Amino acid sequence: MNNARTRRLRRGMYLLPSLFTVGNIFCGYVSIVRATVGEFEMAALLILVAALLDAVDGRVARFTGTASEFGRQFDSIADVVSFGVAPAMLAFCWSLSTLGRAGWGVSFLFVMCGAMRLARFNIQVSHQDRRFFVGLPIPAAACTVATTIYAHPLSPNAANDPFLGMMLLLLVALVSLLMVSRVRYRSFKDLDLKSRRSYKYLLIPAALLTMIALNPQVMLMVSAFAYVLSGIFPRFTPTRPETVLDELHPAGTSTPATRPRSGGPHGGDHAR
Repeated sequence: MNNARTRRLRRGMYLLPSLFTVGNIFCGYVSIVRATVGEFEMAALLILVAALLDAVDGRVARFTGTASEFGRQFDSIADVVSFGVAPAMLAFCWSLSTLGRAGWGVSFLFVMCGAMRLARFNIQVSHQDRRFFVGLPIPAAACTVATTIYAHPLSPNAANDPFLGMMLLLLVALVSLLMVSRVRYRSFKDLDLKSRRSYKYLLIPAALLTMIALNPQVMLMVSAFAYVLSGIFPRFTPTRPETVLDELHPAGTSTPATRPRSGGPHGGDHAR
């Protein structure tokens, strides 16, 4: 009897991460509905809630040991809805609809690049450096659009304020291209929260939460833009020679300077 009860409990644990994914899809769908009726602030906030649920479901699956192939595929489909279609519709209804073909073309570009970003991630997830994402993650791109509109929920007037709509057009195009780029972004998966640390580290999240509480619209937008720029600016900073060699010759392979030379006096006994 105990074994049967344990098996039922185990089956229930496998549903737990998927419940967060269902909540993710629900928030994305309701965001689309809210955007079409002009409730832009609520639509943007729902995308941010979906991003929070998306961050939780994977950690719950790993913590409970219930990760599965179904859960991974289900999560990817949910991300296309909540972080692909929902922010594209939000941006289109907020101002891109006034820009004609350029508006709906860029909003479709966002959805397409987001889907391609997820497909590439699913292919490369088993053999890429877990410390970094290759390309801007689709939740980060969605949050960048959502926080921008959340900070300015009133739809701009195309006649009186065309500049704001054009800026959003350029922003959506930029994050779309960053999603399918080779720019690397920190994943923060290498942070070890289990090891002992000084209590002073608690001041960092406390300070961030305080700033967000004082002005959530502005601080959430600043945080999203800071993450987007964090991947762009290192591309223009000087790179140490060791870093270049590490990228050209990953760990486990030999560099030209250390590769054994055939016919040498020591044969294959050279060490790195």
